[in-house]
Amino acid sequence: MNEDIRTAEVRLVAPDGEQIGIKSLPEALEFARNLDLDLVEVAPGADPPVCRVMDYGKYRYEAAQRAKESRRKSSHAALKEMKYRPKIGRGDFDTKTSKVAGFLEEGHKVKITIMFRGREVFHPELGSEILERVADTVVEIGKVDQFPKLDGRNMTMVLSPDRRPGRKRRPGDGSFGDFSGDKTAAGDGAVPVDGPPAAGPPPAGSP
Repeated sequence: MNEDIRTAEVRLVAPDGEQIGIKSLPEALEFARNLDLDLVEVAPGADPPVCRVMDYGKYRYEAAQRAKESRRKSSHAALKEMKYRPKIGRGDFDTKTSKVAGFLEEGHKVKITIMFRGREVFHPELGSEILERVADTVVEIGKVDQFPKLDGRNMTMVLSPDRRPGRKRRPGDGSFGDFSGDKTAAGDGAVPVDGPPAAGPPPAGSP
């Protein structure tokens, strides 16, 4: 920078980006001094080296601020996780999904994990139904970033912030895959989160 530059000629660039052309180093330094600015070598490998006239102190400050903001956004948008069970009750579902919505509102991605135990792993459609319910509940503030997939005894899905009021996902659009299995598994002790079970057949002798 300035007198530390070691070259006879430079390709000079004005503060506004205008190409001044090739100048001797003394001419370039004088040009910068007349504007009360610095001569900064920005492309030393060029022939001749490219030097730009700028306020170097301001440039360093703005660069530091940009780096700080980038780090802040990187740490702010951390991946959160919320775990569900296939047999989750309505109250627990609502509590956990409310926290998921809060994470999305804060700008975080959220990994939703369904944890299977024992023979539950043979009924992945139970997990798929819960993941679909979560996605539908937060559809106005989040979108599915990674669709459901099985990972050992877990099924995972990733949501990312995406505020779009009034948006609705079409039911049965295939977004959640086709997990084969016994569709009657909800009656095997599972607690559906979509509502009470359907009424059974009327007792014998009823009209």
